[in-house]
Amino acid sequence: MNKLIHTLIFSCSLFLLATYSSTGFGQEIAVYSARKEHLIKPVFDLYSKKTGVKIKYITDKAPVLLQRIKAEGEKTPADLVITVDAGNLWHAANQGVLQPVSSDVLTANIPSYLRDPENKWFGLSLRARTIVYSTERVRPDELSTYEDLAAAKWKKRLVLRTSKKVYNQSLVGMLIKEHGKKATAEIVKGWVNNLAAPPFSSDTKVMEAIIAGQGDVGVVNTYYFGRLVKKDPAIPIALFWPNQSSGGVHVNVSGAGVVNASENKAAAIAFLEWLSTAKAQQVFADLNMEYPVNPDVPVNPTVASWGTFKQNKINLKNAGENQAAAIMLMDRIGYK
Repeated sequence: MNKLIHTLIFSCSLFLLATYSSTGFGQEIAVYSARKEHLIKPVFDLYSKKTGVKIKYITDKAPVLLQRIKAEGEKTPADLVITVDAGNLWHAANQGVLQPVSSDVLTANIPSYLRDPENKWFGLSLRARTIVYSTERVRPDELSTYEDLAAAKWKKRLVLRTSKKVYNQSLVGMLIKEHGKKATAEIVKGWVNNLAAPPFSSDTKVMEAIIAGQGDVGVVNTYYFGRLVKKDPAIPIALFWPNQSSGGVHVNVSGAGVVNASENKAAAIAFLEWLSTAKAQQVFADLNMEYPVNPDVPVNPTVASWGTFKQNKINLKNAGENQAAAIMLMDRIGYK
């Protein structure tokens, strides 16, 4: 009888352990995120509620997080890195922080130009770095391309964010890929010659300068426009989608990769795969008024109201590969 009881207890224990493991309860992953807490915590909470997997996280700027992981080495607790801009993701992969991930789910859900060719990082939400203009002083038919912003007609009318920000470094890096260094230098030189004011510290300040009449046209990430319009729908600015007859609008991503030294690789990959699915994509993108990278997921109605556009489909690894060249080019020309 005792032997039978022991056998039953052992069998029940095995069943409970299997159930415990398969549902995810008791599992834990650690995420280092350059995406701010209010833009990621709801996603973490949703996944934990769905699977039982606990997510620990810290937030900081991308370079700080990468240096921390490198300093921690094999003892790092980080399983996943989430950061903004493909340039930062490329750096993480290039510095040996991220490992390749083989996943049919990620390959199916995320277009190839929005993920690393070696599968070390994957875009999770998309933003366009596009033209914004004064609806009071500029007609849409006056606008055409990023390159055209270097034309004489925009003299003392262009406002830009500082070249120190990775978003502009990636934009110029992609122009280098598309046009080469010499032609891109001429474009950027034209931008600098057309500046109506010294470069601003943020995209929001670029738009505020246009509203105030300091300039007529600028370049911003779409979600900054969304935030400003949400506060005041009547502001006299609008978005324009450039390069629709050529390469398309420059796009970039927030994305993630599995840390090379992760001790929870399977759990980290499972979470990353879930982030590419419909429900997660909607939440992840909507929190920052961005676009889902998964083309099968509907765009938030507010974001969709800005119009559709042709995307530039050059692989975003080029934003990172050409970043150093872009920084040197902008510095040489005097784009501060």
